[in-house]
Amino acid sequence: MLRSSTPAWRPGLTGLIALVPPLVFAQATGATTACASEAPRRVETEATSEQIGQFIGQRRARVLMFQGYSGAEYEDPAAMLALARQVLAAHDPKTTLVSAGATAAGIGAVYALAREAGFTTIGIVSTLARDQGVPLSDCVQQVFYVRDATWGGRLPHSQRLSPTSAAIVANSDEMVGIGGGEIARDEMLAARRAGKPVKFHPADMNHALARDKAAKKGEAPPTDFRGAAHEALAAQR
Repeated sequence: MLRSSTPAWRPGLTGLIALVPPLVFAQATGATTACASEAPRRVETEATSEQIGQFIGQRRARVLMFQGYSGAEYEDPAAMLALARQVLAAHDPKTTLVSAGATAAGIGAVYALAREAGFTTIGIVSTLARDQGVPLSDCVQQVFYVRDATWGGRLPHSQRLSPTSAAIVANSDEMVGIGGGEIARDEMLAARRAGKPVKFHPADMNHALARDKAAKKGEAPPTDFRGAAHEALAAQR
């Protein structure tokens, strides 16, 4: 389990955790990125939604949140990155924080583009990612772990969002979805209900990975690779 050398926030604390920490956080991340050799790299902190909001508020910035596939990956990752690059070009790095879930897979590739363009990057993710050693993007500078027994989305048998998803929606000013599964769908729909701008772009998940997943479960091969977010959001874009 990773621990930050920076003391965790406590209720009522008004000080701002520095975006660039005094120590490098060792993290096995798999694929090498353009950010991997930078030091110090990242600060990781467990925080509530309110504490994340405090951090953002002190930076006087808006949060551009990318939604999409994570472990399901993309059938055409180059097309996803080209679209993300266009989205980033329409925003000011001086006044915009970019978030894409914190982990390295799938939509997490957006972090490298954001850093190249001069954006500050943050991530909001369940404590399950920390506890299970899920690789984070080398290019995310500030990670907030939200205590959660789930990965996100709606809670079972409820319309309420999990703590992680609730924090993501509360601390986003704009969402851009490029494909996405059930968790991305639930967060984008909640953001729309809250009156926040949400733009959805269809994209297929990785076909081979989807077939392999179905085979391991003993299920029939999938024929639709557009993801759960497509049915709910494509007609509204």
